[in-house]
Amino acid sequence: MSNQNPPNIEVASGSVDNSADKPWGGRFSEPTDAFVERFTASVGFDQRLYYHDIQGSIAHATMLASVGVLSDAERDQIIQGLNEIRADIEAGQFQWSVKLEDVHMNIESRLTDKIGITGKKLHTGRSRNDQVATDIRLYVRDEIDAIAAELTRLQQGLVALAEREADTIMPGFTHLQTAQPVTFGHHMLAWYEMLCRDFDRLGDCRKRVNVMPLGAAALAGTTYPINREYTAQLLGFDRPTANSLDSVSDRDFAIEFCSFASLLMIHLSRFSEELVLWTSAQFNFIDLPDRFCTGSSIMPQKKNPDVPELVRGKSGRVTGALISLLMLMKGQPLAYNKDNQEDKEPLFDVIDTVKDCLKAYADMVPAIQVKEDVMREAARRGFSTATDLADYLVKRGVAFRDAHEVVGKAVGYGVKTQKDLADMSLDELRQFSANIDADVFDVLTLEGSVNARNHLGGTAPAQVRLAVAKAKAALESRRAG
Repeated sequence: MSNQNPPNIEVASGSVDNSADKPWGGRFSEPTDAFVERFTASVGFDQRLYYHDIQGSIAHATMLASVGVLSDAERDQIIQGLNEIRADIEAGQFQWSVKLEDVHMNIESRLTDKIGITGKKLHTGRSRNDQVATDIRLYVRDEIDAIAAELTRLQQGLVALAEREADTIMPGFTHLQTAQPVTFGHHMLAWYEMLCRDFDRLGDCRKRVNVMPLGAAALAGTTYPINREYTAQLLGFDRPTANSLDSVSDRDFAIEFCSFASLLMIHLSRFSEELVLWTSAQFNFIDLPDRFCTGSSIMPQKKNPDVPELVRGKSGRVTGALISLLMLMKGQPLAYNKDNQEDKEPLFDVIDTVKDCLKAYADMVPAIQVKEDVMREAARRGFSTATDLADYLVKRGVAFRDAHEVVGKAVGYGVKTQKDLADMSLDELRQFSANIDADVFDVLTLEGSVNARNHLGGTAPAQVRLAVAKAKAALESRRAG
């Protein structure tokens, strides 16, 4: 991640005496080194917090007026000035300055320019330490809600695809070897269940994000008669934080969010691996629309599944950010340390990456085209109904281990003769066990195999449709709630 500043940021050059420009400059007798100024500034990346910084400042000013620290007129002047600054930022007319270090001081300085000394009163009873901790929580809370909506949209696409392909048979795999036949709808619902756990983790994370540090000030609280409960109410937090030292130094919520994101991306990476395999000529199970693929600059026949491949690759980026945040916090004493400035770039990158990957998948999944005949033929190969034959023998009184040996011999015969179990004659099958009768072919067919697993969590089409109905109801309840 770069320390280079975007073009709309004013950067100081040389070693000019700028100590008077700093809100903390009174104690210093020489200017900040120009390189140090650039090195320590965060405005190049934390300016994305502008909306939440202003939101927090408006609530803070409202609270200060309610306890008599500000007059109503001062409160109104501050709020009007902040709203005008927000409009300037959103119109691209705000000049960010590295000299002012971060989003907080850039906005506060501009407010003072606009409304005079009243602007200097806004920071009464707070510090940048509790201010930034509040801003990040407000920001992450909003992004969690946006991610939850996109995650739900992806799940809706998976459920629709599962319903469409409830009867479609494909080979199920273990060790990437043909194991037993399953339905494609059942496979899609496995992905859906993985994302349900992710959604629950995200909601649980949100609970710990939604507490308010504002009022903790630098580390010890403030002598002003603030009302933290009122500020929390204004900002939609569940409650204020309980300890001022912990309030300004805690970044557990960011780590927890990145932990959720890492596991989500591991799931998307696993989906991606299957899609890449299934679109290959060797599998040829599905087709992705051209708009989600790219070609080769040298091989004209190529259609590359770049979206799944890129999502698979980005999983490493997100898990790397999680490790960065863990290492950032591991050696810090209480309370706030400048190290914590390094929390934002990995956190912001995780949020951007997760949102993009979810959007790509939510758009792509409903458009997957399934090649039913190819998957069915693949399921016929590899003796995928061997377990069904063993179960058949067990139901006829054969001990399972003996049945396992019988079927193993039948499979060995099939390998030599290049015949699937369902393609063997009754006489061929009976040479391995006299317990086999003509009704064996009811379980050796692909349909017989999947339909036999008609229980909760099973792959039978009837169970897939029941699971789809349950998933639809859960998603609709989530949307209504």
